[in-house]
Amino acid sequence: MTVDEVHHAYGRKAALKGVSFTIEPGRFTALLGPNGAGKTTLFGLLTRLIALQSGTIRIEGVDIGAGAAALAPLGLVFQQPTLDLDLSVRQNLAYFAALRGIGRREAKARIAAELTRLEMADRARESVRALNGGHRRRVELARALLHEPSVLLLDEPTVGLDVEARSRICRHVHALAHERGLAVLWSTHLIDEVWPDDDLVVLGEGAVLATGTGRDIVARTGAADLAEAFTRLTGVPSTRAPSPGAALEPAGRA
Repeated sequence: MTVDEVHHAYGRKAALKGVSFTIEPGRFTALLGPNGAGKTTLFGLLTRLIALQSGTIRIEGVDIGAGAAALAPLGLVFQQPTLDLDLSVRQNLAYFAALRGIGRREAKARIAAELTRLEMADRARESVRALNGGHRRRVELARALLHEPSVLLLDEPTVGLDVEARSRICRHVHALAHERGLAVLWSTHLIDEVWPDDDLVVLGEGAVLATGTGRDIVARTGAADLAEAFTRLTGVPSTRAPSPGAALEPAGRA
């Protein structure tokens, strides 16, 4: 996926200012910025929930203006939950598979495989309403993968989750990028979700402030760690999850 010179404004207020970056297959790219940086607007443009005003977005070389064909390779996990709470886990996934035109036999196999990978196979018959936030997020991730996308977009996917749930989901998505060759774009304002060798796009006040691996950005800014680099670039104190304890083993080593 490539984003090239994307501008967006709400009236006279500029939300994005010439944003450009690329996410590569097999790479976990973190879109890191404080609240209000423009991350949600950008995700709206990437998914065509917001009309593109200026610039170019291409997914696997196809201009996003091509419509449904351009969006077909995308797997999506939105910040706001989108599951049907009154259906079971399996029913939610089967419904999505049907919308994607996946045959019932193939859908059954894919659902079983994804739930097993996410350690949710024993919850397949439970109502989504009965699940906690972390388990619901796992179901949404399984749903995003059913049609075997090549690009996975996640907009602040760990908001409201505890340390264990955040860690599990973050590690799983990192593994997906490497094992399946997915191009992952993970939006967050939490620096401890960025690993040292992740590709990183730092966004602030609608503009790209830095790109490179987390380790490279720390070195270029002359900072001691990613928290300090983030503050130097954005002028905003870095944010970590409020829960006690270390959320991720590799966090803070950049």
